Amino acid sequence: MLRKIIKIDEEKCNGCGQCAAACHEGAIGMVDGKAKLLREDYCDGLGDCLPACPVDAISFEVREAAAYDEAAVQKAMEQKRKLPHHPTVPNNTGTASSAGHPLPCGCPGMNSKRIVRPNLPEEPCSDTTQTAPSVSRLSQWPVQIKLVPVNAPYFDGANLLIAADCTAYAYGRFHEDFIKNRITLIGCPKLDEGDYTDKLTAIIANNNIKSVTIVRMEVPCCGGIEQAAKRALQASGKFIPWRVVVVTTDGRLLE
Repeated sequence: MLRKIIKIDEEKCNGCGQCAAACHEGAIGMVDGKAKLLREDYCDGLGDCLPACPVDAISFEVREAAAYDEAAVQKAMEQKRKLPHHPTVPNNTGTASSAGHPLPCGCPGMNSKRIVRPNLPEEPCSDTTQTAPSVSRLSQWPVQIKLVPVNAPYFDGANLLIAADCTAYAYGRFHEDFIKNRITLIGCPKLDEGDYTDKLTAIIANNNIKSVTIVRMEVPCCGGIEQAAKRALQASGKFIPWRVVVVTTDGRLLE
Protein backbone atom coordinates (compact mmCIF):
# COMPACT_ATOMS: atom_id res chain seq x y z
CA MET A 1 0.00 0.00 0.00
CA LEU A 2 1.06 3.62 -0.52
CA ARG A 3 1.63 5.34 2.82
CA LYS A 4 3.85 7.71 4.81
CA ILE A 5 6.87 6.05 6.39
CA ILE A 6 10.24 7.12 7.75
CA LYS A 7 13.40 7.26 5.68
CA ILE A 8 16.88 7.05 7.25
CA ASP A 9 19.86 8.70 5.55
CA GLU A 10 22.75 6.39 6.38
CA GLU A 11 25.32 8.97 5.24
CA LYS A 12 24.13 11.40 7.92
CA CYS A 13 23.51 8.79 10.64
CA ASN A 14 26.16 8.91 13.37
CA GLY A 15 25.04 5.73 15.10
CA CYS A 16 23.94 7.37 18.35
CA GLY A 17 20.90 5.10 18.70
CA GLN A 18 18.54 7.86 19.85
CA CYS A 19 15.99 7.14 17.12
CA ALA A 20 15.85 3.47 18.08
CA ALA A 21 15.26 4.45 21.70
CA ALA A 22 12.47 6.82 20.66
CA CYS A 23 10.72 4.22 18.47
CA HIS A 24 8.29 2.59 20.90
CA GLU A 25 7.19 0.07 18.29
CA GLY A 26 10.69 -1.35 17.76
CA ALA A 27 10.74 -0.64 14.02
CA ILE A 28 14.26 0.81 14.15
CA GLY A 29 17.40 -1.03 15.19
CA MET A 30 21.15 -0.53 15.05
CA VAL A 31 23.02 -2.56 12.43
CA ASP A 32 26.78 -2.16 11.96
CA GLY A 33 26.68 1.13 13.83
CA LYS A 34 23.89 2.65 11.71
CA ALA A 35 20.16 3.05 12.30
CA LYS A 36 18.02 0.80 10.11
CA LEU A 37 14.28 0.50 9.53
CA LEU A 38 14.03 -3.19 10.37
CA ARG A 39 10.27 -3.67 10.09
CA GLU A 40 8.10 -1.54 7.82
CA ASP A 41 4.96 -3.05 9.36
CA TYR A 42 6.12 -1.82 12.82
CA CYS A 43 6.46 1.82 11.68
CA ASP A 44 3.25 3.78 12.37
CA GLY A 45 4.43 6.80 10.37
CA LEU A 46 3.95 9.23 13.29
CA GLY A 47 7.65 10.07 13.50
CA ASP A 48 8.48 9.93 17.23
CA CYS A 49 12.03 9.22 16.06
CA LEU A 50 12.43 12.46 14.07
CA PRO A 51 13.05 14.93 16.93
CA ALA A 52 15.33 12.41 18.64
CA CYS A 53 17.86 12.44 15.79
CA PRO A 54 20.62 15.02 16.44
CA VAL A 55 21.90 15.01 12.86
CA ASP A 56 18.58 15.20 10.96
CA ALA A 57 19.13 11.85 9.29
CA ILE A 58 15.43 10.89 9.44
CA SER A 59 12.64 12.24 7.29
CA PHE A 60 9.24 11.16 5.96
CA GLU A 61 8.56 9.77 2.52
CA VAL A 62 5.44 8.42 0.83
CA ARG A 63 6.03 5.09 -0.87
CA GLU A 64 4.81 1.54 -1.21
CA ALA A 65 5.23 -0.13 2.18
CA ALA A 66 3.68 -2.84 4.28
CA ALA A 67 0.69 -1.67 6.31
CA TYR A 68 1.22 -0.85 9.96
CA ASP A 69 0.44 -3.99 11.97
CA GLU A 70 -0.60 -2.82 15.41
CA ALA A 71 -1.41 -6.33 16.60
CA ALA A 72 2.06 -7.58 15.68
CA VAL A 73 3.65 -4.60 17.44
CA GLN A 74 1.68 -5.24 20.62
CA LYS A 75 2.60 -8.94 20.54
CA ALA A 76 6.29 -8.15 20.07
CA MET A 77 6.24 -5.64 22.91
CA GLU A 78 4.55 -8.12 25.20
CA GLN A 79 7.15 -10.77 24.39
CA LYS A 80 9.93 -8.28 25.05
CA ARG A 81 8.50 -7.48 28.48
CA LYS A 82 8.59 -11.18 29.38
CA LEU A 83 12.29 -11.55 28.54
CA PRO A 84 14.66 -11.81 31.54
CA HIS A 85 16.82 -8.77 32.17
CA HIS A 86 20.45 -9.09 31.13
CA PRO A 87 23.19 -6.62 32.05
CA THR A 88 24.34 -4.54 29.14
CA VAL A 89 27.86 -4.74 27.79
CA PRO A 90 29.52 -2.57 25.15
CA ASN A 91 29.80 -3.80 21.59
CA ASN A 92 31.70 -2.63 18.56
CA THR A 93 28.81 -0.59 17.17
CA GLY A 94 29.11 2.12 19.80
CA THR A 95 25.83 1.11 21.46
CA ALA A 96 25.18 -1.30 24.28
CA SER A 97 24.15 -4.92 23.86
CA SER A 98 22.27 -7.43 25.96
CA ALA A 99 23.23 -11.05 25.41
CA GLY A 100 24.92 -9.93 22.19
CA HIS A 101 21.96 -8.01 20.77
CA PRO A 102 22.15 -4.23 20.15
CA LEU A 103 19.94 -2.05 22.31
CA PRO A 104 18.45 1.34 21.36
CA CYS A 105 20.47 3.37 23.81
CA GLY A 106 23.43 5.41 22.54
CA CYS A 107 25.08 8.35 24.28
CA PRO A 108 23.07 9.69 27.27
CA GLY A 109 24.52 13.12 26.59
CA MET A 110 22.44 13.33 23.42
CA ASN A 111 19.06 12.67 25.07
CA SER A 112 16.91 15.69 24.30
CA LYS A 113 14.86 16.99 27.22
CA ARG A 114 13.23 20.06 28.69
CA ILE A 115 14.38 21.10 32.17
CA VAL A 116 11.68 22.51 34.47
CA ARG A 117 12.88 24.54 37.46
CA PRO A 118 9.92 25.48 39.70
CA ASN A 119 10.00 28.28 42.28
CA LEU A 120 13.25 29.85 41.11
CA PRO A 121 14.06 33.29 42.50
CA GLU A 122 13.85 36.08 39.96
CA GLU A 123 17.20 37.49 41.05
CA PRO A 124 19.97 36.29 43.34
CA CYS A 125 20.03 37.57 46.92
CA SER A 126 20.68 41.32 46.98
CA ASP A 127 22.10 41.29 50.51
CA THR A 128 25.79 42.02 49.98
CA THR A 129 26.63 40.52 53.37
CA GLN A 130 25.55 37.08 52.16
CA THR A 131 26.68 34.95 49.26
CA ALA A 132 23.78 34.36 46.90
CA PRO A 133 23.17 30.72 46.02
CA SER A 134 24.12 29.72 42.50
CA VAL A 135 21.03 28.93 40.43
CA SER A 136 21.14 27.30 37.03
CA ARG A 137 18.86 28.89 34.43
CA LEU A 138 19.40 26.22 31.79
CA SER A 139 16.02 25.06 30.47
CA GLN A 140 16.91 22.29 28.00
CA TRP A 141 19.44 19.61 27.05
CA PRO A 142 21.57 19.11 24.99
CA VAL A 143 23.12 22.53 24.39
CA GLN A 144 25.90 21.78 21.88
CA ILE A 145 24.85 23.00 18.44
CA LYS A 146 25.83 19.76 16.71
CA LEU A 147 23.95 17.58 19.19
CA VAL A 148 20.64 19.39 19.55
CA PRO A 149 17.74 18.01 17.44
CA VAL A 150 16.45 20.44 14.82
CA ASN A 151 12.78 19.80 15.64
CA ALA A 152 12.99 19.68 19.44
CA PRO A 153 9.66 20.85 20.95
CA TYR A 154 11.35 23.44 23.16
CA PHE A 155 12.17 25.51 20.04
CA ASP A 156 8.50 26.44 19.62
CA GLY A 157 8.19 30.10 20.55
CA ALA A 158 11.77 30.20 21.84
CA ASN A 159 14.06 33.13 22.41
CA LEU A 160 17.27 31.60 21.09
CA LEU A 161 20.74 32.10 22.58
CA ILE A 162 23.65 31.19 20.29
CA ALA A 163 26.86 31.48 22.32
CA ALA A 164 30.53 30.70 22.01
CA ASP A 165 31.30 28.28 24.80
CA CYS A 166 34.03 30.44 26.38
CA THR A 167 31.57 33.27 27.07
CA ALA A 168 29.99 31.49 30.03
CA TYR A 169 33.41 31.23 31.70
CA ALA A 170 34.44 34.81 31.02
CA TYR A 171 31.20 36.54 32.06
CA GLY A 172 30.12 35.90 35.66
CA ARG A 173 26.37 36.56 35.30
CA PHE A 174 25.93 34.48 32.18
CA HIS A 175 23.05 32.39 33.50
CA GLU A 176 21.08 35.38 34.79
CA ASP A 177 21.74 37.73 31.89
CA PHE A 178 21.71 35.35 28.93
CA ILE A 179 20.57 31.76 29.61
CA LYS A 180 17.52 32.75 31.67
CA ASN A 181 14.29 32.52 29.61
CA ARG A 182 16.20 31.42 26.50
CA ILE A 183 16.96 28.16 24.71
CA THR A 184 20.74 27.82 24.70
CA LEU A 185 23.00 26.63 21.89
CA ILE A 186 26.78 26.66 22.31
CA GLY A 187 29.78 25.92 20.13
CA CYS A 188 33.40 26.79 19.41
CA PRO A 189 34.00 27.91 15.82
CA LYS A 190 37.75 27.38 16.20
CA LEU A 191 37.79 23.85 17.63
CA ASP A 192 34.59 22.26 16.30
CA GLU A 193 34.78 20.66 12.87
CA GLY A 194 32.65 22.12 10.10
CA ASP A 195 30.35 25.10 9.98
CA TYR A 196 27.21 25.74 12.04
CA THR A 197 25.34 27.60 9.30
CA ASP A 198 23.27 24.71 7.93
CA LYS A 199 22.23 23.42 11.37
CA LEU A 200 21.29 26.89 12.62
CA THR A 201 19.41 27.63 9.40
CA ALA A 202 17.36 24.46 9.82
CA ILE A 203 16.55 25.31 13.44
CA ILE A 204 15.46 28.86 12.64
CA ALA A 205 13.61 27.96 9.44
CA ASN A 206 11.68 25.01 10.88
CA ASN A 207 10.67 26.45 14.22
CA ASN A 208 8.81 29.44 15.62
CA ILE A 209 11.85 31.35 16.91
CA LYS A 210 10.90 34.70 18.49
CA SER A 211 14.37 36.27 18.82
CA VAL A 212 18.08 35.45 18.51
CA THR A 213 20.85 36.64 20.83
CA ILE A 214 24.42 35.93 19.72
CA VAL A 215 27.13 36.06 22.39
CA ARG A 216 30.77 35.75 21.37
CA MET A 217 34.23 36.51 22.73
CA GLU A 218 36.18 39.53 21.51
CA VAL A 219 38.94 37.36 19.99
CA PRO A 220 38.88 37.24 16.16
CA CYS A 221 38.50 33.45 15.89
CA CYS A 222 35.18 33.71 17.72
CA GLY A 223 33.69 35.66 14.84
CA GLY A 224 32.82 32.39 13.14
CA ILE A 225 29.84 31.76 15.39
CA GLU A 226 28.50 35.28 14.78
CA GLN A 227 28.84 34.91 11.01
CA ALA A 228 27.20 31.47 11.02
CA ALA A 229 24.24 32.81 13.00
CA LYS A 230 23.85 35.82 10.68
CA ARG A 231 24.01 33.61 7.59
CA ALA A 232 21.42 31.31 9.12
CA LEU A 233 19.06 34.18 9.85
CA GLN A 234 19.38 35.40 6.27
CA ALA A 235 19.01 31.93 4.74
CA SER A 236 15.92 31.17 6.83
CA GLY A 237 13.98 33.86 5.00
CA LYS A 238 12.46 35.06 8.27
CA PHE A 239 12.53 38.52 9.86
CA ILE A 240 13.51 37.82 13.48
CA PRO A 241 14.86 40.36 16.00
CA TRP A 242 18.52 39.67 16.75
CA ARG A 243 21.49 41.22 18.50
CA VAL A 244 25.18 40.51 19.06
CA VAL A 245 26.91 40.84 22.43
CA VAL A 246 30.71 40.65 22.71
CA VAL A 247 32.42 39.52 25.91
CA THR A 248 35.96 40.71 26.60
CA THR A 249 38.58 38.30 27.89
CA ASP A 250 38.44 40.05 31.27
CA GLY A 251 34.67 39.57 31.53
CA ARG A 252 33.15 42.86 30.36
CA LEU A 253 30.30 43.25 27.87
CA LEU A 254 30.55 45.15 24.59
CA GLU A 255 27.38 45.65 22.51
